[in-house]
Amino acid sequence: MASIKITLSIILFLTISIHSKAELGLLKETKMSFYYHDYAGGPNATTIEARGPSTEPLSFIRFGASFVTDDPITEEIEEGSTLIARGRGTYVISALDGTHAQVVMSIVFINGEYKGSTLEIQGSYAQFERLNEAAVVGGTGIFRLARGYATYEVLSYDSVSGYSVTQSNMTVLHY
Repeated sequence: MASIKITLSIILFLTISIHSKAELGLLKETKMSFYYHDYAGGPNATTIEARGPSTEPLSFIRFGASFVTDDPITEEIEEGSTLIARGRGTYVISALDGTHAQVVMSIVFINGEYKGSTLEIQGSYAQFERLNEAAVVGGTGIFRLARGYATYEVLSYDSVSGYSVTQSNMTVLHY
C-alpha cells in the first residue's frame, strides 16, 4: 500500500514538473490610456447600489454600501468616441468615514487590438481625491499573467446628472 502511494506521488511530481516548463516568452510592457464614462443616475445608469433599483439617491459615503458597475470605456474623452471595453466590477465603501472604497474591477476589452482579453484591477480608492492608483493583479488573453498599476483621474463630474468621466493610464507587464 505504501509503495503504491510513493509510486503515485512520483508520477504526480513528474507530471507537474513536465507541464510546468511551458514557454512564456519574453515579458512585455504595454502602456495605455482610456476613459471611463460613469452614469450614476437616470434610466441608463451604469452604476447602481447592490440593494437594487430605488427611488432614493445613492449614498456613496455610507460605510458598507456596495455598488456594481458596467461602465463604457472609450479611446477618447468624448462620450460618443469608439467603445473599446467595459469596466465591470464592484466597489464597497470600506472606510468608516466614507472616504475610501475597495474596488475590484475587470476591464473587458470588446473592440480593438485587445478584444477578448481582460485586465483585473484591485485596490483602495480615495473617493474625494482627484487622482488614485490601483494594482493590476491579473489578466486573460493577451494580458495573461499581467501585473502592473493603473492611475485614475476624475476629469469631470456633474452632481445633478451623476455623469462623470475618469481618465485611466495603465502600465502592464505581461507575457
